[in-house]
Amino acid sequence: MRNTLPSNNRYQYPNLRGLYAITDGSLLSHNKLKDTVEQAILGGAQVIQYRDKQSAPQTRKQQALELVTLCNAHQVPCIINDDIELAKAANAHGVHIGKDDNTIKEARNFLGHDALIGVSCYNSLELAQIAETGGADYVAFGSFYSSSTKPQAVKADLKLLQEAKNQIKIPVVAIGGITPGNAAALINAGADMLAVINAIFGQPDVYRASKQFADLFNQDTLE
Repeated sequence: MRNTLPSNNRYQYPNLRGLYAITDGSLLSHNKLKDTVEQAILGGAQVIQYRDKQSAPQTRKQQALELVTLCNAHQVPCIINDDIELAKAANAHGVHIGKDDNTIKEARNFLGHDALIGVSCYNSLELAQIAETGGADYVAFGSFYSSSTKPQAVKADLKLLQEAKNQIKIPVVAIGGITPGNAAALINAGADMLAVINAIFGQPDVYRASKQFADLFNQDTLE
């Protein structure tokens, strides 16, 4: 039987706002992955992205299946990084793609119209506008700050976020070196979501780290 994504993903999770937690195979061991991600969700993560560039294909499939089940239980979307085949195999809610991955059209045709599709736009408003026109559900800009995950990543600035919020209608994600100390400036500039790796999964208390970010979105006014 052909594997299909859960129905109505884009409508079940229409408000993409808040903490977007991204896993990292170098920070999370297999036997602790599910429990640690659950702590991030309980702390307030609104989206989980499964990202692992190191593990064997079978391990990645097993982990993705576990996280999709966990996210379904908490009614939080689980996005797969870069890999549309794994997204379908794991029955995930969608995929996040970059410049060297499948096109939006290819991902949409493969995963179906209900899949959530996010696109990395680096520091280019033009790429974001093209992605929106092409049917992306959200766009991501960055790196805004120095990132240990991608130390050579191109740099984006706050002005880009402001321009993006004025010119595109789909949600905007900020990524790259984000911490509780610099996050407020990104939200004030227009970021709908903050994509975080190390400042969540590299911390001794993942629940507390997630809550720090989630609380920023719950404040009426950010300093």
